[in-house]
Amino acid sequence: MDAVSTSERKSVPYRDKTLLFDFDGTLSLGVGPVVAYARAAAQQLAADQADAFVETIVATLEQHPSGRAPGTSAIDGYDLVRLMSADHGIRPDTLGKAYLASRAHLGSPLAPVVAPDGLAEFLSEARQHANLIVATNAPDIRIDAALEMLGLAGLFDATYTSLGKPNGMGAVLDEWLPRGQVLSIGDVWVNDLAPAHARGALTALVGSTSDETPDVTPTFSAHHLHDLYPAITEWLRDSSSSSSSPAPLITPSER
Repeated sequence: MDAVSTSERKSVPYRDKTLLFDFDGTLSLGVGPVVAYARAAAQQLAADQADAFVETIVATLEQHPSGRAPGTSAIDGYDLVRLMSADHGIRPDTLGKAYLASRAHLGSPLAPVVAPDGLAEFLSEARQHANLIVATNAPDIRIDAALEMLGLAGLFDATYTSLGKPNGMGAVLDEWLPRGQVLSIGDVWVNDLAPAHARGALTALVGSTSDETPDVTPTFSAHHLHDLYPAITEWLRDSSSSSSSPAPLITPSER
């Protein structure tokens, strides 16, 4: 596990609540990085085969932006590329290098991303009440640059990269749970939320996976992170919630 910006964390006032954010699919939206990964993985193929593979990935993501395509066990877009690559003759041992190469384009025109609506304003307000943390499986390649491009630079107290979630979440929770309540926010239940849920933390599931995983029980759930701003803000401002959890909230349009 890598920790970034730990010195910044030491300079902020003590807060007894923590918002723990996933990066890809939560703070950073869009299929651009996944398509960049597919292109990098396909470079070993002949041009027509490479084009066919990338087109297949793009078409699948258009129908299923989360990457959780029916008939596959993919948990997100990156996993979809991994699973579909074998059917197109891409060697599994080359995928790691392809992924790292694709991350060098994160936030650029070759791998464009956008932030959820109103996120910078929401975080600026939330920062008055909570520690703001990024916890991602992604390597420390252009994360800071992407946060700046998304308008989120300087808003987070710590960034953890190369976590190896779900197991890697344990060390992050060990650090922040003793300070008070934690709300873990992400788009993949098994990686982002299940470890926190198991430790008694609150959870917020965002994206289309809130429909695709009906058997999970997040505290909050919505297709779009901005739909949860009011509920999260209410929890942050409620001093009584430091010792009790809010009732589960599902936005009316989601279930």
